[in-house]
Amino acid sequence: MELIALKPTLKGLKGSIEIPGDKSISHRSVMFGSIAQGITRVTNFLPGDDCLSTISCFRKLGVVIEESEEGLTIYGNGFDGLKEPNELLDVGNSGTTIRLLLGILAGRPFYSALIGDQSIGKRPMTRVTEPLRTMGAKIDGKKNGEFTPLSIRGGHLNPITYNMPVASAQVKSALILAGLQADGETTIIEKSESRDHTERMIRKFGGEVGKDNRKITVKGGQKLIASDILVPGDISSASFFLVAGAIVPDSEILLKNVGLNPTRTGIIEIMNQMGANLEIHNNDENSFEPAGDITIKTSNLRGTVVEGDVIPRLIDEIPIIALLATQAEGKTIIKDASELKVKETNRIDTVVQELTKLGASIEATNDGMIINGGTTLRGGKVSSHGDHRIGMMLAIASLLCEGQVELEDPEAISVSYPNFFNHLNSLKN
Repeated sequence: MELIALKPTLKGLKGSIEIPGDKSISHRSVMFGSIAQGITRVTNFLPGDDCLSTISCFRKLGVVIEESEEGLTIYGNGFDGLKEPNELLDVGNSGTTIRLLLGILAGRPFYSALIGDQSIGKRPMTRVTEPLRTMGAKIDGKKNGEFTPLSIRGGHLNPITYNMPVASAQVKSALILAGLQADGETTIIEKSESRDHTERMIRKFGGEVGKDNRKITVKGGQKLIASDILVPGDISSASFFLVAGAIVPDSEILLKNVGLNPTRTGIIEIMNQMGANLEIHNNDENSFEPAGDITIKTSNLRGTVVEGDVIPRLIDEIPIIALLATQAEGKTIIKDASELKVKETNRIDTVVQELTKLGASIEATNDGMIINGGTTLRGGKVSSHGDHRIGMMLAIASLLCEGQVELEDPEAISVSYPNFFNHLNSLKN
Protein backbone atom coordinates (compact mmCIF):
# COMPACT_ATOMS: atom_id res chain seq x y z
CA MET A 1 0.00 0.00 0.00
CA GLU A 2 1.28 3.44 -0.97
CA LEU A 3 2.48 5.85 1.76
CA ILE A 4 3.18 9.56 1.22
CA ALA A 5 4.86 12.08 3.53
CA LEU A 6 3.05 15.41 4.00
CA LYS A 7 4.79 18.38 5.58
CA PRO A 8 3.12 21.36 7.27
CA THR A 9 2.93 24.58 5.29
CA LEU A 10 5.31 27.32 6.49
CA LYS A 11 3.24 30.11 4.98
CA GLY A 12 -0.41 30.73 4.15
CA LEU A 13 -2.33 29.20 1.25
CA LYS A 14 -2.75 31.70 -1.60
CA GLY A 15 -4.24 31.53 -5.08
CA SER A 16 -7.27 30.29 -6.99
CA ILE A 17 -8.39 26.88 -8.16
CA GLU A 18 -11.11 25.60 -10.48
CA ILE A 19 -13.00 22.93 -8.54
CA PRO A 20 -13.51 19.66 -10.49
CA GLY A 21 -16.99 18.71 -11.68
CA ASP A 22 -19.62 17.64 -9.19
CA LYS A 23 -19.57 13.87 -8.64
CA SER A 24 -23.33 13.49 -8.06
CA ILE A 25 -24.20 15.50 -11.18
CA SER A 26 -21.54 13.74 -13.29
CA HIS A 27 -23.01 10.32 -12.40
CA ARG A 28 -26.52 11.47 -13.25
CA SER A 29 -25.48 13.11 -16.53
CA VAL A 30 -24.28 9.70 -17.78
CA MET A 31 -27.43 7.95 -16.58
CA PHE A 32 -29.89 10.48 -17.96
CA GLY A 33 -27.95 10.81 -21.22
CA SER A 34 -28.19 7.02 -21.57
CA ILE A 35 -31.97 6.77 -20.96
CA ALA A 36 -32.88 9.88 -23.01
CA GLN A 37 -33.49 9.98 -26.75
CA GLY A 38 -30.71 11.67 -28.73
CA ILE A 39 -27.18 12.97 -28.22
CA THR A 40 -26.22 14.44 -24.82
CA ARG A 41 -22.96 16.37 -24.44
CA VAL A 42 -21.47 16.79 -20.96
CA THR A 43 -18.76 19.35 -20.16
CA ASN A 44 -16.70 19.62 -16.95
CA PHE A 45 -17.44 15.92 -16.30
CA LEU A 46 -15.55 14.53 -13.30
CA PRO A 47 -13.20 11.76 -14.55
CA GLY A 48 -12.86 10.27 -11.05
CA ASP A 49 -12.90 6.50 -10.52
CA ASP A 50 -16.54 6.43 -9.33
CA CYS A 51 -17.91 8.26 -12.36
CA LEU A 52 -15.80 6.12 -14.71
CA SER A 53 -17.48 3.07 -13.14
CA THR A 54 -20.86 4.53 -14.18
CA ILE A 55 -19.64 4.98 -17.78
CA SER A 56 -18.35 1.40 -17.82
CA CYS A 57 -21.71 -0.01 -16.61
CA PHE A 58 -23.73 1.87 -19.24
CA ARG A 59 -21.38 0.80 -22.02
CA LYS A 60 -22.02 -2.81 -20.94
CA LEU A 61 -25.76 -2.03 -21.24
CA GLY A 62 -25.19 -1.12 -24.90
CA VAL A 63 -24.89 2.69 -24.71
CA VAL A 64 -22.25 4.39 -26.90
CA ILE A 65 -20.32 6.93 -24.79
CA GLU A 66 -17.36 8.85 -26.20
CA GLU A 67 -14.79 10.52 -23.91
CA SER A 68 -12.63 13.48 -24.93
CA GLU A 69 -10.81 16.36 -23.25
CA GLU A 70 -13.96 18.47 -23.71
CA GLY A 71 -16.13 15.93 -21.87
CA LEU A 72 -18.56 13.21 -22.89
CA THR A 73 -20.83 12.54 -25.85
CA ILE A 74 -23.61 10.06 -25.01
CA TYR A 75 -25.79 8.48 -27.70
CA GLY A 76 -29.05 7.66 -25.92
CA ASN A 77 -31.88 5.50 -27.26
CA GLY A 78 -34.28 5.79 -24.33
CA PHE A 79 -34.99 3.18 -21.67
CA ASP A 80 -35.77 0.65 -24.40
CA GLY A 81 -32.30 1.13 -25.91
CA LEU A 82 -30.68 -0.56 -22.91
CA LYS A 83 -29.67 -4.18 -23.61
CA GLU A 84 -29.06 -7.20 -21.38
CA PRO A 85 -25.36 -7.08 -20.41
CA ASN A 86 -23.08 -10.00 -21.36
CA GLU A 87 -20.88 -9.48 -18.30
CA LEU A 88 -21.07 -8.38 -14.67
CA LEU A 89 -21.79 -4.70 -14.01
CA ASP A 90 -18.89 -3.66 -11.77
CA VAL A 91 -19.63 -0.44 -9.84
CA GLY A 92 -16.18 -0.29 -8.18
CA ASN A 93 -16.39 1.88 -5.04
CA SER A 94 -19.50 3.78 -6.11
CA GLY A 95 -22.64 3.65 -3.96
CA THR A 96 -24.35 6.16 -6.26
CA THR A 97 -23.76 3.96 -9.31
CA ILE A 98 -25.17 0.77 -7.79
CA ARG A 99 -28.21 2.26 -6.07
CA LEU A 100 -29.36 4.47 -8.96
CA LEU A 101 -28.60 1.76 -11.52
CA LEU A 102 -30.87 -0.66 -9.61
CA GLY A 103 -33.71 1.86 -10.08
CA ILE A 104 -33.12 1.92 -13.85
CA LEU A 105 -32.70 -1.86 -14.17
CA ALA A 106 -35.85 -2.52 -12.11
CA GLY A 107 -37.97 -1.58 -15.13
CA ARG A 108 -35.87 -3.35 -17.80
CA PRO A 109 -37.14 -6.76 -18.95
CA PHE A 110 -33.79 -8.54 -18.72
CA TYR A 111 -31.30 -9.99 -16.26
CA SER A 112 -28.28 -8.15 -14.82
CA ALA A 113 -25.77 -8.96 -12.08
CA LEU A 114 -23.96 -6.23 -10.11
CA ILE A 115 -20.77 -6.35 -8.09
CA GLY A 116 -18.46 -3.79 -6.47
CA ASP A 117 -15.28 -3.57 -4.44
CA GLN A 118 -14.78 -4.71 -0.84
CA SER A 119 -16.21 -1.46 0.56
CA ILE A 120 -19.40 -1.73 -1.56
CA GLY A 121 -19.76 -5.31 -0.31
CA LYS A 122 -20.37 -3.94 3.21
CA ARG A 123 -22.86 -1.21 2.32
CA PRO A 124 -26.58 -1.86 2.92
CA MET A 125 -28.68 -2.34 -0.22
CA THR A 126 -32.05 -3.39 1.28
CA ARG A 127 -32.98 0.30 1.59
CA VAL A 128 -33.18 0.22 -2.23
CA THR A 129 -33.94 -3.42 -3.02
CA GLU A 130 -36.99 -3.70 -0.71
CA PRO A 131 -39.05 -0.86 -2.24
CA LEU A 132 -37.99 -1.94 -5.76
CA ARG A 133 -39.23 -5.48 -5.00
CA THR A 134 -42.52 -3.97 -3.83
CA MET A 135 -42.80 -2.33 -7.27
CA GLY A 136 -42.29 -5.72 -8.94
CA ALA A 137 -38.55 -6.12 -9.63
CA LYS A 138 -37.04 -9.54 -8.88
CA ILE A 139 -33.85 -8.96 -6.91
CA ASP A 140 -31.63 -11.44 -5.11
CA GLY A 141 -28.18 -11.30 -3.58
CA LYS A 142 -26.10 -12.01 -0.54
CA LYS A 143 -28.18 -12.17 2.67
CA ASN A 144 -31.41 -11.98 0.64
CA GLY A 145 -30.32 -8.89 -1.29
CA GLU A 146 -28.84 -6.91 1.57
CA PHE A 147 -25.31 -6.99 0.14
CA THR A 148 -23.55 -7.42 -3.20
CA PRO A 149 -23.27 -9.33 -5.41
CA LEU A 150 -26.84 -8.63 -6.52
CA SER A 151 -28.89 -10.00 -9.39
CA ILE A 152 -31.92 -8.23 -10.82
CA ARG A 153 -34.54 -9.18 -13.38
CA GLY A 154 -36.69 -6.17 -14.12
CA GLY A 155 -39.90 -5.74 -16.05
CA HIS A 156 -43.40 -4.43 -15.43
CA LEU A 157 -43.41 -2.07 -12.41
CA ASN A 158 -46.36 -0.99 -10.30
CA PRO A 159 -46.35 2.51 -8.78
CA ILE A 160 -46.04 2.76 -4.99
CA THR A 161 -46.35 5.34 -2.24
CA TYR A 162 -43.21 5.07 -0.13
CA ASN A 163 -42.35 6.71 3.19
CA MET A 164 -38.55 6.82 3.28
CA PRO A 165 -37.13 5.52 6.59
CA VAL A 166 -33.78 7.29 5.97
CA ALA A 167 -32.90 10.62 4.36
CA SER A 168 -30.99 9.41 1.29
CA ALA A 169 -30.71 11.02 -2.12
CA GLN A 170 -29.52 7.68 -3.53
CA VAL A 171 -32.63 5.78 -2.39
CA LYS A 172 -34.94 8.59 -3.48
CA SER A 173 -33.26 8.76 -6.90
CA ALA A 174 -33.46 4.98 -7.43
CA LEU A 175 -37.22 5.10 -6.77
CA ILE A 176 -37.70 8.12 -9.05
CA LEU A 177 -35.83 6.30 -11.87
CA ALA A 178 -38.00 3.22 -11.32
CA GLY A 179 -41.10 5.42 -11.11
CA LEU A 180 -40.37 6.85 -14.57
CA GLN A 181 -40.92 3.31 -15.88
CA ALA A 182 -43.90 2.31 -13.69
CA ASP A 183 -47.50 1.97 -14.79
CA GLY A 184 -48.94 5.04 -13.01
CA GLU A 185 -47.81 7.64 -10.48
CA THR A 186 -45.20 6.88 -7.80
CA THR A 187 -45.08 8.97 -4.60
CA ILE A 188 -42.00 9.24 -2.38
CA ILE A 189 -42.19 10.97 1.00
CA GLU A 190 -38.79 12.09 2.31
CA LYS A 191 -37.84 11.96 5.98
CA SER A 192 -35.94 15.22 5.49
CA GLU A 193 -34.85 17.02 2.34
CA SER A 194 -31.85 15.45 0.59
CA ARG A 195 -29.94 16.63 -2.48
CA ASP A 196 -32.28 17.16 -5.45
CA HIS A 197 -29.97 16.67 -8.45
CA THR A 198 -32.16 13.89 -9.88
CA GLU A 199 -35.31 16.02 -9.81
CA ARG A 200 -33.49 18.93 -11.45
CA MET A 201 -32.04 16.66 -14.13
CA ILE A 202 -35.42 15.13 -15.02
CA ARG A 203 -36.69 18.64 -15.77
CA LYS A 204 -33.52 19.45 -17.72
CA PHE A 205 -34.21 16.40 -19.92
CA GLY A 206 -37.80 17.51 -20.55
CA GLY A 207 -39.49 15.32 -17.95
CA GLU A 208 -41.83 16.18 -15.10
CA VAL A 209 -41.49 15.53 -11.39
CA GLY A 210 -43.76 17.04 -8.76
CA LYS A 211 -42.57 18.34 -5.41
CA ASP A 212 -44.76 19.47 -2.54
CA ASN A 213 -42.72 20.03 0.59
CA ARG A 214 -41.15 16.57 1.16
CA LYS A 215 -43.56 14.72 -1.13
CA ILE A 216 -42.23 13.82 -4.58
CA THR A 217 -44.45 12.46 -7.37
CA VAL A 218 -43.35 11.02 -10.71
CA LYS A 219 -45.53 9.64 -13.54
CA GLY A 220 -44.46 6.56 -15.47
CA GLY A 221 -44.11 6.35 -19.25
CA GLN A 222 -42.32 9.69 -19.68
CA LYS A 223 -39.91 10.12 -22.61
CA LEU A 224 -36.73 12.04 -21.84
CA ILE A 225 -35.02 14.12 -24.54
CA ALA A 226 -31.23 14.57 -24.78
CA SER A 227 -29.84 17.79 -23.30
CA ASP A 228 -26.39 19.35 -22.99
CA ILE A 229 -25.08 19.47 -19.41
CA LEU A 230 -22.50 21.82 -17.90
CA VAL A 231 -21.44 20.25 -14.61
CA PRO A 232 -20.63 22.83 -11.89
CA GLY A 233 -17.73 22.29 -9.48
CA ASP A 234 -18.34 19.89 -6.59
CA ILE A 235 -19.05 21.68 -3.29
CA SER A 236 -18.01 18.52 -1.42
CA SER A 237 -14.57 18.75 -3.07
CA ALA A 238 -14.48 22.53 -2.49
CA SER A 239 -15.16 22.01 1.23
CA PHE A 240 -11.61 20.73 1.85
CA PHE A 241 -10.14 23.99 0.54
CA LEU A 242 -12.81 26.09 2.28
CA VAL A 243 -11.67 24.59 5.57
CA ALA A 244 -7.97 24.85 4.65
CA GLY A 245 -8.40 28.57 3.86
CA ALA A 246 -10.21 29.14 7.17
CA ILE A 247 -7.74 27.32 9.48
CA VAL A 248 -4.29 27.88 7.93
CA PRO A 249 -2.88 31.24 9.10
CA ASP A 250 -2.41 34.03 6.52
CA SER A 251 -4.50 32.32 3.80
CA GLU A 252 -6.77 33.62 1.04
CA ILE A 253 -8.19 31.22 -1.56
CA LEU A 254 -10.57 31.81 -4.47
CA LEU A 255 -12.57 28.73 -5.49
CA LYS A 256 -14.13 29.10 -8.94
CA ASN A 257 -17.36 27.61 -10.33
CA VAL A 258 -18.59 25.88 -7.16
CA GLY A 259 -22.04 24.28 -7.26
CA LEU A 260 -24.40 26.14 -4.89
CA ASN A 261 -27.48 23.92 -5.03
CA PRO A 262 -29.41 24.83 -1.83
CA THR A 263 -29.72 21.12 -0.91
CA ARG A 264 -25.89 20.95 -0.76
CA THR A 265 -24.83 24.23 0.90
CA GLY A 266 -25.03 23.05 4.52
CA ILE A 267 -21.23 23.36 4.77
CA ILE A 268 -21.45 27.10 3.97
CA GLU A 269 -24.20 27.63 6.56
CA ILE A 270 -22.19 25.86 9.28
CA MET A 271 -18.96 27.71 8.40
CA ASN A 272 -20.84 31.03 8.55
CA GLN A 273 -22.34 29.96 11.90
CA MET A 274 -18.78 29.32 13.15
CA GLY A 275 -17.62 32.78 12.03
CA ALA A 276 -15.78 31.95 8.78
CA ASN A 277 -14.51 34.82 6.66
CA LEU A 278 -16.29 33.58 3.53
CA GLU A 279 -17.77 35.45 0.58
CA ILE A 280 -19.80 34.21 -2.42
CA HIS A 281 -19.77 36.11 -5.71
CA ASN A 282 -20.85 35.66 -9.35
CA ASN A 283 -23.70 33.49 -8.09
CA ASP A 284 -25.66 32.19 -11.11
CA GLU A 285 -28.96 31.05 -9.62
CA ASN A 286 -30.72 30.76 -12.97
CA SER A 287 -28.86 27.79 -14.39
CA PHE A 288 -30.38 24.32 -13.82
CA GLU A 289 -27.74 23.85 -11.10
CA PRO A 290 -26.75 27.16 -9.42
CA ALA A 291 -23.01 27.91 -9.13
CA GLY A 292 -20.67 30.73 -8.13
CA ASP A 293 -17.21 31.65 -6.86
CA ILE A 294 -16.21 31.56 -3.18
CA THR A 295 -13.41 33.46 -1.43
CA ILE A 296 -12.25 32.11 1.93
CA LYS A 297 -9.75 33.81 4.27
CA THR A 298 -8.17 32.80 7.58
CA SER A 299 -10.92 33.02 10.20
CA ASN A 300 -11.49 33.24 13.95
CA LEU A 301 -13.84 30.31 14.47
CA ARG A 302 -16.12 29.33 17.34
CA GLY A 303 -17.65 25.93 18.12
CA THR A 304 -21.24 25.11 17.20
CA VAL A 305 -23.87 22.36 17.15
CA VAL A 306 -24.45 20.58 13.82
CA GLU A 307 -27.77 18.69 13.90
CA GLY A 308 -31.21 18.10 12.42
CA ASP A 309 -32.29 18.98 8.89
CA VAL A 310 -28.87 20.39 7.90
CA ILE A 311 -27.24 16.92 8.23
CA PRO A 312 -28.43 15.45 4.87
CA ARG A 313 -27.24 18.70 3.22
CA LEU A 314 -23.63 18.22 4.42
CA ILE A 315 -23.36 14.50 5.14
CA ASP A 316 -20.22 14.11 2.98
CA GLU A 317 -18.59 17.17 4.53
CA ILE A 318 -18.72 15.99 8.16
CA PRO A 319 -15.14 14.59 8.19
CA ILE A 320 -13.72 17.97 7.16
CA ILE A 321 -16.09 19.83 9.53
CA ALA A 322 -14.62 17.70 12.35
CA LEU A 323 -11.14 18.97 11.44
CA LEU A 324 -12.46 22.57 11.23
CA ALA A 325 -13.89 22.14 14.75
CA THR A 326 -10.49 21.17 16.21
CA GLN A 327 -9.32 24.72 15.36
CA ALA A 328 -12.41 26.58 16.60
CA GLU A 329 -12.79 28.10 20.05
CA GLY A 330 -14.92 25.94 22.34
CA LYS A 331 -16.79 22.70 21.73
CA THR A 332 -18.52 21.47 18.56
CA ILE A 333 -21.19 18.76 18.74
CA ILE A 334 -22.26 16.81 15.65
CA LYS A 335 -25.41 14.68 16.02
CA ASP A 336 -28.20 13.01 13.99
CA ALA A 337 -25.48 11.70 11.65
CA SER A 338 -25.73 7.91 12.10
CA GLU A 339 -25.88 7.65 8.28
CA LEU A 340 -22.08 8.18 8.41
CA LYS A 341 -21.71 4.63 9.68
CA VAL A 342 -22.68 3.17 6.27
CA LYS A 343 -20.51 5.31 3.99
CA GLU A 344 -17.26 4.11 2.35
CA THR A 345 -16.11 3.47 5.92
CA ASN A 346 -17.83 3.95 9.27
CA ARG A 347 -16.94 7.64 9.06
CA ILE A 348 -17.74 8.40 12.70
CA ASP A 349 -15.24 5.86 14.05
CA THR A 350 -12.68 6.47 11.30
CA VAL A 351 -12.61 10.28 11.72
CA VAL A 352 -12.26 9.97 15.50
CA GLN A 353 -9.55 7.29 15.23
CA GLU A 354 -7.41 9.14 12.68
CA LEU A 355 -7.73 12.68 14.14
CA THR A 356 -6.92 11.28 17.62
CA LYS A 357 -3.61 10.00 16.20
CA LEU A 358 -2.81 13.62 15.29
CA GLY A 359 -3.60 14.90 18.80
CA ALA A 360 -7.21 16.04 18.36
CA SER A 361 -9.52 15.98 21.38
CA ILE A 362 -12.49 14.19 19.82
CA GLU A 363 -14.88 11.44 20.87
CA ALA A 364 -17.43 9.35 19.01
CA THR A 365 -21.09 9.26 20.03
CA ASN A 366 -23.87 7.00 18.79
CA ASP A 367 -24.87 9.37 16.01
CA GLY A 368 -21.95 11.79 15.67
CA MET A 369 -19.01 13.21 17.59
CA ILE A 370 -17.93 15.80 20.15
CA ILE A 371 -14.85 17.88 19.29
CA ASN A 372 -12.96 20.17 21.66
CA GLY A 373 -11.48 23.11 19.78
CA GLY A 374 -8.29 25.11 20.06
CA THR A 375 -6.12 21.99 19.66
CA THR A 376 -2.54 21.88 18.43
CA LEU A 377 -2.15 18.96 16.04
CA ARG A 378 1.01 16.86 15.79
CA GLY A 379 2.50 14.68 13.08
CA GLY A 380 2.00 10.92 12.85
CA LYS A 381 1.08 7.99 10.65
CA VAL A 382 -2.55 7.93 9.49
CA SER A 383 -4.66 6.08 6.93
CA SER A 384 -7.44 6.96 4.51
CA HIS A 385 -8.90 3.46 5.08
CA GLY A 386 -9.62 3.52 1.33
CA ASP A 387 -12.08 6.41 1.82
CA HIS A 388 -11.46 9.45 -0.42
CA ARG A 389 -12.98 11.99 1.98
CA ILE A 390 -10.98 10.71 4.97
CA GLY A 391 -7.81 10.89 2.85
CA MET A 392 -8.41 14.52 1.81
CA MET A 393 -9.35 15.55 5.36
CA LEU A 394 -6.07 14.13 6.69
CA ALA A 395 -4.06 15.84 3.94
CA ILE A 396 -5.60 19.20 4.95
CA ALA A 397 -4.86 18.40 8.63
CA SER A 398 -1.18 17.88 7.75
CA LEU A 399 -0.92 21.58 6.78
CA LEU A 400 -1.24 22.50 10.49
CA CYS A 401 0.57 19.63 12.19
CA GLU A 402 3.74 20.15 14.17
CA GLY A 403 5.72 17.54 12.29
CA GLN A 404 5.37 15.30 9.29
CA VAL A 405 2.20 13.30 8.53
CA GLU A 406 2.52 9.96 6.75
CA LEU A 407 -0.69 9.15 4.87
CA GLU A 408 -1.38 5.55 3.95
CA ASP A 409 -3.48 4.76 0.85
CA PRO A 410 -3.65 8.30 -0.60
CA GLU A 411 -4.70 6.85 -3.98
CA ALA A 412 -8.28 6.52 -2.61
CA ILE A 413 -8.60 10.30 -3.22
CA SER A 414 -8.78 9.73 -7.01
CA VAL A 415 -12.35 8.43 -6.52
CA SER A 416 -13.63 12.03 -6.47
CA TYR A 417 -10.66 14.40 -6.90
CA PRO A 418 -7.85 13.11 -9.17
CA ASN A 419 -6.01 16.51 -9.13
CA PHE A 420 -6.29 17.07 -5.37
CA PHE A 421 -2.56 17.10 -4.55
CA ASN A 422 -1.73 19.26 -7.61
CA HIS A 423 -4.27 21.85 -6.44
CA LEU A 424 -3.03 21.67 -2.84
CA ASN A 425 0.60 22.17 -3.91
CA SER A 426 -0.31 25.10 -6.17
CA LEU A 427 -1.85 26.91 -3.15
CA LYS A 428 1.19 26.13 -0.95
CA ASN A 429 3.58 27.53 -3.56
